[in-house]
Amino acid sequence: MTHTATSIAPVELEKHKEVLGKLIELYGEVFSHDGYGDIRLEMKILRRGQKEIIIHCGKQHRFVLDCDQALVNESAFKHLLKRDLLT
Repeated sequence: MTHTATSIAPVELEKHKEVLGKLIELYGEVFSHDGYGDIRLEMKILRRGQKEIIIHCGKQHRFVLDCDQALVNESAFKHLLKRDLLT
């Protein structure tokens, strides 16, 4: 996977410690498992500047975090439309 530089502000890791801790824990479980394993990460924009993070690994682990950057790069018109749809 290739990453390119973006103008998005860096993630404040303090807010994400619980999510990253669960991801590391699940990675360790899948790696040490004697067989096939699968981890999937899903993120959805919620209303009020939040994101829902769902880690799929046998069961779902759900987290909701504040995200000021969720709608920053959108046009004002698209932002208003999305805001109206989400409320």
